[in-house]
Amino acid sequence: MNISVELTLSPLQDDFEAPVVSFIKALRASGLKVVENPLSTQVYGPYEKVMDLIQNELKEVFETLDHGLLFMKIVKSDRSAYEPHF
Repeated sequence: MNISVELTLSPLQDDFEAPVVSFIKALRASGLKVVENPLSTQVYGPYEKVMDLIQNELKEVFETLDHGLLFMKIVKSDRSAYEPHF
């Protein structure tokens, strides 16, 4: 089963850029399809691989933060080829 996940990492600290960049670089290195925009990062692929990646990399980045949060949306399908029809 493939999924599409949208992630927005929000470190609650003054130096927020470095942890976000590190998190995105780790996602990119996974070999899964990763698409970024100014507001979020999307990851596409098999459920187990995507969720394992998020679990592991989120733990890594959270260990570097005093406070932070992650917004996550999951869709049960690969929506990477989606294009609006309007």
